[in-house]
Amino acid sequence: MDRKSFEAELKQYVEENTADMFAVLKDLCLIPAPSHHEHKRAEYCKNWLTNAGAKGVYIDEALNVIFPLNCETSNELTVFAAHTDTVFPDLEPMPYYDDGEKIHNPGVGDDTISVVALLFMAKFFVEKNLVPEKGILFVCNSCEEGLGNLKGTRQLFHDFEGRVKQFITFDSNLHTISDRCAGSHRYEVSVTTEGGHSYQMFGKPNANAVLGQMIAKIYEIEVPVREGSKTTYNVGTISGGTSVNTISQNAQMLCEYRSNDRECLAEMQEHFEKIFEEARTEGVTVNVTKVGDRPCSNLDPAKQEALKAVVGPIVESVIGEPVRYGCSSTDCNIPMSIGIPGLNVGVNIHTGSHRREEYLEKWSVPVGLEVAIRVSTTLGEVIK
Repeated sequence: MDRKSFEAELKQYVEENTADMFAVLKDLCLIPAPSHHEHKRAEYCKNWLTNAGAKGVYIDEALNVIFPLNCETSNELTVFAAHTDTVFPDLEPMPYYDDGEKIHNPGVGDDTISVVALLFMAKFFVEKNLVPEKGILFVCNSCEEGLGNLKGTRQLFHDFEGRVKQFITFDSNLHTISDRCAGSHRYEVSVTTEGGHSYQMFGKPNANAVLGQMIAKIYEIEVPVREGSKTTYNVGTISGGTSVNTISQNAQMLCEYRSNDRECLAEMQEHFEKIFEEARTEGVTVNVTKVGDRPCSNLDPAKQEALKAVVGPIVESVIGEPVRYGCSSTDCNIPMSIGIPGLNVGVNIHTGSHRREEYLEKWSVPVGLEVAIRVSTTLGEVIK
């Protein structure tokens, strides 16, 4: 497609499809999809793409929905992805409210509207008969959030090992691009003691107290500091105990640390392992299970800068303001950890990620679709 025809058809396509995007968004928002439970959303996306004319769409064993376009002989594939799971554990539909300017729904911005943008971006390729020279994988991927541990993207890079040249995930706000990734380790920690009656066996080890002491030590850690690095830690959930008059026999927590620097991540691992070990005393059992492991970047900076040099100006030309670059933990962690350039690009404006008060600014939806189409047609080398 030549540039003049592309510009006219892009504007018309966005205008004609905006209302349909909101309809699809509502459908998807009302399909619960916590990590590892994306089955129904995956089926919806697969059927929608097939009905839109996409050929060869399939769902893999990790519940990724994959639409390969001209990928048969290429080992320089470009991946465009958006994750179907939400951070919320709900298995029933969550409240959805459209007030005319905003759409209120937990997970609407992170990342359901991005999935919608990906679907309509793929439909643009199908309707306009656009063929990317080196192949594109359109992927509605699973398990990005929390204990999903990037399962979907790990599966994708296992199945297409050595064939992906660059990776774009839609999972942010329009004015931001994440060009660096924060690695993390996540642990499920369980403390077990003999317990007993709070009066008769007073003085016996209490699992809640042991866990509390561990948490206090975590929050006394001085995070390592290296130039350009950011390191954090968090205790996300705690539980335990039987009753007010029982010395707790069991207590559990989920905790993590993150860093965009490999050496800092290793230093935090030493801190946490020391705390876990020191808690193991007579009458106290501490079991630690690593439930999440997101790698840091291991990427040639020149490759990353080359991808930014293409994508950044496209986004800026649409939104009319400079893009802010930053660091985040997303599906990009996987490709960037194995030397493949990747960017997390925003295709909407939303507020309140990971909160039940989350909402989406409706005006941003057609703007985001334009960004998605311009980026994908440029990287896919279909506009002449």
